[in-house]
Amino acid sequence: MEQKRKTVSFADLTVGQFVERLSSAEPVPGGGAASALAAALGAGLVSMVAGLSMGRPKYSAYEATLVRADATGKELAAELLTIADRDAAAYAGYSAALKLPRNTEQQMEARLAAIRAAARLASDAPWDCVRACRRLAEIAEALAGRSNVNASSDVLVAALLAEAGARGAAENVRINLPSTGDEEFSRTMSDQVDEALHDISALASRTREIVLSERAVDPEEE
Repeated sequence: MEQKRKTVSFADLTVGQFVERLSSAEPVPGGGAASALAAALGAGLVSMVAGLSMGRPKYSAYEATLVRADATGKELAAELLTIADRDAAAYAGYSAALKLPRNTEQQMEARLAAIRAAARLASDAPWDCVRACRRLAEIAEALAGRSNVNASSDVLVAALLAEAGARGAAENVRINLPSTGDEEFSRTMSDQVDEALHDISALASRTREIVLSERAVDPEEE
């Protein structure tokens, strides 16, 4: 009897193993997991920059921001890796629903219901990725001009990875919406995705402007 392949979290894989799986002909991991992983790397950079800045007299005025950034980066990194797993599982569920029998009217109705439910789950995971990316872009922007100048490019990379992850995840949301069979849900979700992408793009642009200007900014208001 063929043994069922044990499900392994992407967080437990090496980078090389993840890329190897991504390069295979298997449908998962795919673009959704890759988007979440890219954003998770950005979250890691946020914590790194905060760690390189905390406790240094030169950046003492920003200590509250740095502590918050460190905690937020670590939280988002773990959350985004979990989202990568959820995205892969959701796609597997959608793929399984597509393969359900449709020989009778009853089977066709059951299959359609299963597809719609699976498509909704396959939209939810990347939407959560977009939301996490917005938080990542916000904390990266907060670090710009308020952290170790020697790691300023890392702050910008974090913001760019947040934007890239969000845009990739957004496309996974959009491609699944028609299969939900719920026009109101689809319109609402599309609007929310567009708004989030607009916010993230603006935050990334501000981060880039501050980093490239090489200027310090005022501490955040408490």
